[in-house]
Amino acid sequence: MDQLHIAILGGDARYLEMIKKLSEDRRIKMELVGFNQLNQGFTGIKQTDFSSLEVEKLDAVILPIPGIDKTGSLHAVFSNEEIYLSEHWFSRIQESSVVFTGISTPYLEKMKEMNKLKLIPLMDRDDVAIYNSIPTAEGTIMLAIQNTNFTVHESTVLVLGFGRVGMSVASKFKALGANVFVGARKTADFARINEMGMGNFHMNDLAAYTGQCDILINTIPVKVVTAPVLNPLKSNALIIDLASKPGGVDFEYAKQRGIHAIHALGLPGMVAPRTAGEILANIISQLIFTH
Repeated sequence: MDQLHIAILGGDARYLEMIKKLSEDRRIKMELVGFNQLNQGFTGIKQTDFSSLEVEKLDAVILPIPGIDKTGSLHAVFSNEEIYLSEHWFSRIQESSVVFTGISTPYLEKMKEMNKLKLIPLMDRDDVAIYNSIPTAEGTIMLAIQNTNFTVHESTVLVLGFGRVGMSVASKFKALGANVFVGARKTADFARINEMGMGNFHMNDLAAYTGQCDILINTIPVKVVTAPVLNPLKSNALIIDLASKPGGVDFEYAKQRGIHAIHALGLPGMVAPRTAGEILANIISQLIFTH
C-alpha cells in the first residue's frame, strides 16, 4: 500500500506526542514544518522548510490547535520562522486532501469555501471532546487543590453545564467526596444528574445556589456567571472557567469582588500533553484512512 503523505505545520507539546504516535504507523509518511528549534533526531521525522513543502503532493495537512489567524499566519511554538498560508497556498492543496485544525477560524472558513477544502476542526468533534474531558477534569482538580486552602472533600462544588466536559468534571469531583450540584436546563440532564447521585438545579436559579458554593466550575461558553450570580458568592470561593473564549464569567466583576477566577483554557495540553497528543493521533489516523 502506498504511504499517505502528511505535513504537520507548527504545534505545541501535545503535537510532539502526536507525531511520535503517528510515526509508528508505517502507512504514513510525515514532514514537519515549524519545528526547526528542535533537533531532527528528537522526532526522527524529516523537517522541511515551509517554502520547500510540495503542497500538491500532500494527502493531509495538520494545522495547530488554534488554527490560523485572520491574516493567514500560524503560531509555531518550536520555531521563530514566520509561516503564512496565503490564498494561493491553499489553492495548491489537492481536492482529495484533508486539512485538520484544532478550531476553525473565519480565514480558514473562507479558504474552505474558496477551495472546497475538506476541513476538519478536531475540537468540534464529540469523540475528541469526550476523550479530552478526562485530562480536563484532572486539570480542574489540580487547579482546585492549588488555589484553595480547604479540601475538595466535603466542599460544595457547583458545575455549570452537563455536556461532555461538565459530566466528567462533576463525576470526578463527586468521587473525591465533594457535594456536587449541577446546573442544567434539560429534563433529561436532571434525570441523569440525579441518577449519578448529585444535586441539580435549573440554570435560571443559579444565583440562589452560589451563596453556599466553595468552588464554581463553568463549562458554558456564554456569560452566565454575571454580577447577580457573583454577589452572593463567598469572598474565598474559587471560580474555574473551562469555557472557550471569551468564557462564561464576568472576570472584571469577580476581580472587583476580590474573588479568584481562573480562565483555564487548553488544560489537556498543559496537564497531560502525552495523553492529549495520543488522542489526536488516534483520531487523525482513523479519519485519514476513511476520507
